[in-house]
Amino acid sequence: MTVAAALDPAIAGPASRFVLEHQQESLGDAVEQLAGLRFSIVLSAKWESSGILTGHARTELRDELRQLRWKYSHKIDEIAINFGVKAAMVAQEGVEREVVVPKNMAPPLHSERMGFHDI
Repeated sequence: MTVAAALDPAIAGPASRFVLEHQQESLGDAVEQLAGLRFSIVLSAKWESSGILTGHARTELRDELRQLRWKYSHKIDEIAINFGVKAAMVAQEGVEREVVVPKNMAPPLHSERMGFHDI
């Protein structure tokens, strides 16, 4: 029996089907988290490059952007470790293709609530 045949839910036993379904759900959750990180990165990068923020606010946003990029990279590695390199590559390509930020999405007007005090 090949590996692909062993993973086919049509011929798998009840326990195997449960494991496969759980694994697919877990991969879906991980991809959603990856998409959320990607959205935050794109949005933060857009705001950082807008020129609206100054001084301390821009520095904080750059630090946050650096952390988000690290988390994104780490999440891709986590997917590769748990689900395989191919799954991680497909997830990354899909997220980078599908996640977009609306062009009219501007930084928040109420800067103090968002921690940007010197806009």
